[in-house]
Amino acid sequence: MLNQILSITGKPGLYKLVSQGKNMLIVESLSDKKRMPTYARDKIVSLADVSMYTTGEDVSLSEVLTRLGEKQSLQPVEMDMKNTSADELRTFFEGVLPDFDRDRVYPTDIQKLIKWYNLLIAAGITDFSVERDNGETAVDSATEEKEKREEQKLARQTQVKTQKKTTGASAKTGVGAKKG
Repeated sequence: MLNQILSITGKPGLYKLVSQGKNMLIVESLSDKKRMPTYARDKIVSLADVSMYTTGEDVSLSEVLTRLGEKQSLQPVEMDMKNTSADELRTFFEGVLPDFDRDRVYPTDIQKLIKWYNLLIAAGITDFSVERDNGETAVDSATEEKEKREEQKLARQTQVKTQKKTTGASAKTGVGAKKG
């Protein structure tokens, strides 16, 4: 289920993937259910692709959310984010993921995780599993399309520069010039 839930840089909250257009994705906000298009220029991340740093191997967000759900009995986390200190956040998160890397996981990361968890619970999403049919998500496809367009643009620019150099060289040497 997490591969259908997206975070979009610059936009608050989480979004559910609804449909995929030619150069865009149609997403629906989990909080207010409004639909909107997102384009290849937007930085979009599927929650299935997010992981948390630990002292050993990184742990997928799916596993972290599952552990948090077990700790909270699938109830929202009741914590005042504005008045909670960094030490309190780390102590809370230690109960979820004891071996998290304290140097690379910042308090703001923990706050974001808690906000995401609360949004998912409020939207009725309690299945934090990652489903992959062919190993590719719609976000991967959108990223691949964007990279392909950038490669084509670069190829066109290179082709134009090559043509200009060729044209300039023939003018200097007199090749192809008309007499008369």
